[in-house]
Amino acid sequence: MENKTKEFKHLEKWHGTLASCIRCGYCFEHCALFKHSGWESDTPRAKIITAFGLLSGEIEPTEAAADKLYSCFYCKRCEAACSSGVNLTEIFTDAKKDLMKIGLKGPGTTSLTKLSCARCLICTGACPHEARSHDGKNIVTDPTKCQACGICLEVCPAGAATIEKTFGTGRDELVAKATDFLNSHKAANAIVFACNWSYFPELQASELPDSEIEDKSYEILVNMCGGRLEAQTLMAPFLHKAWGVMTAVCPDDECQHNGNLKAKKIIQTLKQTFEKIDIDPERIRMVQIPAGDKDLFQAEIDTFVDDLNKMGPIR
Repeated sequence: MENKTKEFKHLEKWHGTLASCIRCGYCFEHCALFKHSGWESDTPRAKIITAFGLLSGEIEPTEAAADKLYSCFYCKRCEAACSSGVNLTEIFTDAKKDLMKIGLKGPGTTSLTKLSCARCLICTGACPHEARSHDGKNIVTDPTKCQACGICLEVCPAGAATIEKTFGTGRDELVAKATDFLNSHKAANAIVFACNWSYFPELQASELPDSEIEDKSYEILVNMCGGRLEAQTLMAPFLHKAWGVMTAVCPDDECQHNGNLKAKKIIQTLKQTFEKIDIDPERIRMVQIPAGDKDLFQAEIDTFVDDLNKMGPIR
């Protein structure tokens, strides 16, 4: 234990907290990573167990173990659900600090920079967590600060910023899911993009499995932050006969990445474009959902779908 404590001095301060986790698993249903992969090793509980194992010496600090701790979108839904009040994301961050010192740097969900980088420094200024910087030669990311919000991906003019593991929340994956839904459901007319904080497990659990529904009019697709939604992503469903697109983001005083402000600007621009080409601007909508208000989220979806039914298809 003493030797491991020297290697994991940042984790050492969490020794008592790591032991207080009762392994209840309430964090499972709230984790976007677990929803996508289905692997328990991707859950917050598994990360806590891994951190405890690293500290106690029962788990070797391997690339595989490090990859799990480096994979987190920092939505903090797990913390809100934790019955023991464990500060999970702070523990993950401190674990990364210790892993970096022994040469294990992920990347997991940490944003990276490709060789095609133009070194314009736009991403360094846009990063709300001050995780990206210029080291004199290249753009580098501090994995202990990066929270995988993806804003750097959307502002990069060269497409050089990237996240290796998107767990179903990447641009191409979201467009593919929207396209598949619209092409496979006769009644499909709406796509709802929702940040993980707005997409409540209770709402998901209240829905019947697809196999028990003859047809669906809308599909909820989870993205990790409204700031990651670019105009092309929001417009893509319209190419496959969608009647409308809605995005749900956090209220202005609750978004930890300020992504909702970026999403608001994009939506406003698209509404102006719709007006110019004589399409009702209400076909694209943004709503702000306070944390935990699943009833409001469902009500906003129902209202949007009702409005679309009144408008009918785009002609």
